[in-house]
Amino acid sequence: MKQDDELERRIRRQGQRLDRAKRERRSLLAETVHVGTLGLVFVLPVVAGAYLGRWLDSLMSGYSMRWTLSLIIVGVAVGIYSVYRTLKEP
Repeated sequence: MKQDDELERRIRRQGQRLDRAKRERRSLLAETVHVGTLGLVFVLPVVAGAYLGRWLDSLMSGYSMRWTLSLIIVGVAVGIYSVYRTLKEP
């Protein structure tokens, strides 16, 4: 008897979990928006670093890409960290 009650309770709890998962499932549109947001969170620091680096390189005499490349790498690092923080949020 006790084992039957335990089994029945576990089955009922699993059923409730499945029902809750179905209700809380995100739609395709919500997933698309989430992925798009992650893309923007990653790309914007890279593009900002490229523009800022290009502007700083234009202030120097001669042909230089030192600031552009450096700030693109910094932008990639900031983008990766931003995506990590965005995914870690509840």
